[in-house]
Amino acid sequence: MKLYTKTGDLGETGLFGGARVSKACDRVGAYGTVDELNATLGVVRTHPVSASTSALLARVQSDLFTLGAELATVPGKEQNIGIALLDEGHIARLEAAIDESEAAVEPLKNFVLPGGTAGAAALHVARTVCRRAEREVVALSAHEPVRNLVVVYLNRLSDLLFSLARWDNHAAGVADVPWTPR
Repeated sequence: MKLYTKTGDLGETGLFGGARVSKACDRVGAYGTVDELNATLGVVRTHPVSASTSALLARVQSDLFTLGAELATVPGKEQNIGIALLDEGHIARLEAAIDESEAAVEPLKNFVLPGGTAGAAALHVARTVCRRAEREVVALSAHEPVRNLVVVYLNRLSDLLFSLARWDNHAAGVADVPWTPR
């Protein structure tokens, strides 16, 4: 089987469930940014982050693949894609990881700039891509059905990525970069 199908040559793509849509529609933008986030987490994992962080991010990457598949499905046909969708347990896992990483660092006293270790900086980049994905899913939900759990998952994930960036700096003995207003 060839990698190229030529079915998208006119600027359309197919959703799971059979519909053809413009590659510029909000749904394609939303799942495309989720895919970009997944790739960004792959890049994060090439940095010297802890084994536990890498393992957690690998699970998140799998979650994002599922979430992207849900977004790439004709609304109302999600039960036909043959995979279990994300649920409250996935959000609870993110919250537990946030609590664990936050317990290891000093409480925030001011805003911090992205930076510190290479891993922390990469986690901050992933956090900003996650926030963009969240905004795009919220925009999509204004005119098409989207489970609220998708928005909650992305919101919690961005918090986790911020927390992991701080934890990565802490574990390396590198201070967060404080923002100093001028």
